[in-house]
Amino acid sequence: MFADRTAPGADVQSLWRSARSARCEAKTCQTVKISTAEAAAQSHAARDAAVQTEQSKDAVQDFQQEVQVDYTGLLSFLQRVEGAVIKELNKNWKSHAFDGFEVNWTDQDETVLCLHTLSYPEAQDQNLQVTSVSWNATGSVIACSYGRLDDGDWSTEKSYVCTWNLDRRALNPQHPDLVVDVPSSVMCLAFHPSQPSLIAGGLFSGELVVWDTSRTEDPVIWRTGMTDDTHTDPVYQVNWLPDTKHRNHARLLSVATDGKILVWREERDGRLALAEGFAIVAQQIPRSTRLKKVTWGEAAVGVTSLSFSHSDPSVFVVGVEGGYSLRCSALAQTPALPRPGGSVPLRAPAELAFSPHAGPVYSVSCSPFHRQSCFLLPPSPRNLFLSCGTDGQVHLHSMLQTQPLFALQLSKKYLFCVCWSPVRPLVFAAASGEGVHLFDLARSMQKPTVSLKQSLSNCPVYCLEFNTKHTRLLAAGDAAGTVKVWQLSSNFTEQGPREMSYLEQLASEIMD
Repeated sequence: MFADRTAPGADVQSLWRSARSARCEAKTCQTVKISTAEAAAQSHAARDAAVQTEQSKDAVQDFQQEVQVDYTGLLSFLQRVEGAVIKELNKNWKSHAFDGFEVNWTDQDETVLCLHTLSYPEAQDQNLQVTSVSWNATGSVIACSYGRLDDGDWSTEKSYVCTWNLDRRALNPQHPDLVVDVPSSVMCLAFHPSQPSLIAGGLFSGELVVWDTSRTEDPVIWRTGMTDDTHTDPVYQVNWLPDTKHRNHARLLSVATDGKILVWREERDGRLALAEGFAIVAQQIPRSTRLKKVTWGEAAVGVTSLSFSHSDPSVFVVGVEGGYSLRCSALAQTPALPRPGGSVPLRAPAELAFSPHAGPVYSVSCSPFHRQSCFLLPPSPRNLFLSCGTDGQVHLHSMLQTQPLFALQLSKKYLFCVCWSPVRPLVFAAASGEGVHLFDLARSMQKPTVSLKQSLSNCPVYCLEFNTKHTRLLAAGDAAGTVKVWQLSSNFTEQGPREMSYLEQLASEIMD
């Protein structure tokens, strides 16, 4: 019934190759080309939907009706409280709680910030001190001199003059833009009033030098040299004076503890030649204020500081080691005592001696604001000036009387510098053995408005100077070899509407 049998195979011819060849289809493409369309915009019309609803006119009317004032009820309330309000106003009107208070509607900044702490490590390694600071004519460059004020001697130990440009982006507080090596201790500095690159310095040896900071190779352009005209004691202050004969030139004034005040002119061979000079000697000082421990007669009176009157350029005030200040005249013709040597005869400028401090005067500063009175007979400069010294006191003087207008015991330590603000008549700064003190006479005549610590070690501050271009900057140098640039608040730089009147009233009331 069952038997093995092999069935023949069936062949089916393929048609897909021939059909594909006929359509010339690509071997790698299984489907037709895909079509695409830009579908970023879902609609053809656009509208601003930031406002979800619109306010109807009915809603505006409803709101206006809600804020209507009940004037009848308000009047009734004011009538009920009128008596109590009048009583309180009368009480406030009779109160003296706000006497002397002036409302200032502008925002005031009460802080004083330290913007920069500048130093030269090599000078600090030698324990050198900052003896002087000065701003250049543009107000962007600060210079300091290094030397010694506590134990100076005639040694040849070199010192330095350093400058920093505070506008430079890559300012390095411990790397000055310029360092000038000086063979003797530099006691004082003064930038030229109009040429930003010129700076004059007085040395411990008595010599004067003028440097051009734009010349990095050899910056010395003028110097006095050691001659018979040169100071024989340390130079404690230098000032640039306008030359009336040559407008493009400026003369240089120097004061020293040898009692001489010398005026120098520039020479083409790089020398500073003596043009005129003065001498403060004991013979020209009133006997009522004669110096202690100084023989009356030919003894020189050491000059430590000088400041010119801003109302009369021929009048200046000097501070001396004897503890008092002298009013002097550049027009004086009285000859000083003859001295051996010297190419120019010296004159005696002292006119008036003021009541002395209890120790040497280290700094004087004439007010740049106080006006000269035209009703005084005979005509006399009516300036105010400040003085300070080793007794820790600041004296406010009028050039018309010997006694101070007031004396302020500011510190138990020495006061080394006092400087009047260039923009506010009632503000001045003082440098002491404790730090920097800022005074505003409009606030208090008894104590500083702000006292700033220069360093954590409370080292003495020897010098300070306001920036006349950027009036919110004050530079101060100390015994640790650092210079701090302080940014003052608007309280110390914005003049009030009646400050000049208050200053003149203060002077006249005390004098009367």
